[in-house]
Amino acid sequence: MPQKIIIYTTPTCPYCQQAKAFFKEKGLNYEEKNVAADQIAAQEMIEKSGQMGVPVIEIDGKIIVGFDRAELEKAIE
Repeated sequence: MPQKIIIYTTPTCPYCQQAKAFFKEKGLNYEEKNVAADQIAAQEMIEKSGQMGVPVIEIDGKIIVGFDRAELEKAIE
C-alpha cells in the first residue's frame, strides 16, 4: 500500500475527478493540491513532472501524468 499520494488538480479537470474517485474507490487517502489557486503547488508540479497539464499524481515519489488507471493500479500495489 502506498504511503503518500498527492494529486495536483484544477477544479474544472474531469480527469482529476476520475483520479480522486479512483482513490476513494480503493479506500486510499490523498492530498489534493489545487494548482489553479496555489502558485507554489503549480511550480512544484511543473518541477516534478515537467508538465503543465493536470492531473499530475505522485505516489511515493513516482510521478504519473494524467489519469492512467493501469499505471495507478501498478503504483498502489
